[in-house]
Amino acid sequence: MTIIPVSDTKTARKFLDVTDLIYQDDHNWIRPLDQDIEGVFDVNKNPFFKHGRCTRWVLNNDQGVTIGRVAAFINEKKAYQYEQPTGGMGYFECNNDQTAAFLLFDTAKEWLQQNGMTAMDGPINFGENDSFWGLLVEGFTPPSFGMNYNPDYYYNFFQTYGFKKEYEQITNHLAVRNPFPERFTKIANWVANKPGYTFEHFSKKNAQKYVADLMEIYNDGWKGFENFVPIKKETLEESFKKMEAIMDEKLIWFAYINGEPASFVVIIPDANQMIKGFNGKLGLLEKLKFVYRRWVGVSRMRAIVMGTKSAYQKHGLESALFIKLKEYVLPLDQYDELELSWVGDFNDKMLSIHHATGATFGKRHLTMRKIF
Repeated sequence: MTIIPVSDTKTARKFLDVTDLIYQDDHNWIRPLDQDIEGVFDVNKNPFFKHGRCTRWVLNNDQGVTIGRVAAFINEKKAYQYEQPTGGMGYFECNNDQTAAFLLFDTAKEWLQQNGMTAMDGPINFGENDSFWGLLVEGFTPPSFGMNYNPDYYYNFFQTYGFKKEYEQITNHLAVRNPFPERFTKIANWVANKPGYTFEHFSKKNAQKYVADLMEIYNDGWKGFENFVPIKKETLEESFKKMEAIMDEKLIWFAYINGEPASFVVIIPDANQMIKGFNGKLGLLEKLKFVYRRWVGVSRMRAIVMGTKSAYQKHGLESALFIKLKEYVLPLDQYDELELSWVGDFNDKMLSIHHATGATFGKRHLTMRKIF
């Protein structure tokens, strides 16, 4: 077997197309768009290159067939916040061969060691954790847009190699057409009608305002979590730019208390239902299909991220946001499911909100660490 660095268009194509081999018999698999994967490794598109670096490889067997891939990266803002300098590995794919898998792991490990790291987290993304993050170990159903999906045998590879679980990522599913629990609805309506509490949905015309509000809420609400790194405005702007093709402004809601940004939820229609069968491509035919499917509408939404300022985390704002969302969604008679993804098992407050809505368990991913 031969490890080959991705250094040109030919090897970049092999990096993308190896998934055709891995998932050829998996009907749940929905291949991400090639342009989204390549964008992660493009210094002109991924803002994480301003404070990090990455590289990637493909693995060929003795017959010259590409059977695996892996990427390794260092986020300078996070690498040194841990007990040991920790890099990342991700975009791992491999056929059911432990020798091949370990060769890919070793390759990522050696590069990280050469660059001063003494541990690696994986499988993670060279970017924000709302996309391509975590190893799926439970809930092998069709993934929503941006959510990692993998064969079940990967878990054994990671465990046997010495990766240990850092935390679990829980995704819950909410049946949109079912009424919220009575207590949840009572609290939500009470909050929504409190003096000084106002609610607005996102507007592209005022995008800069809402991006700034989201950044303010997010950085305040998440500051208490271990190893938190404040999100930058340019990162959020890039994220909203990527969402623009599928965004519905009335699925993104903000709560304000006396004019102060206090809470938000970002939800998008599930683009995987729009790109299913595209095999990663987005040529003219695929674009026409995409536009048609977007116009017809999809049946699933994905909640990418929620946040509430620390001072307002017991005010019930999240319940009111869900009520506002439902007031818009139900008359559409389109959506069946809202995927609430993903919440770390350390985030008791957010998991409690999921349960209060009546959501049920959907998927479990793991973020794992290998200490060298």
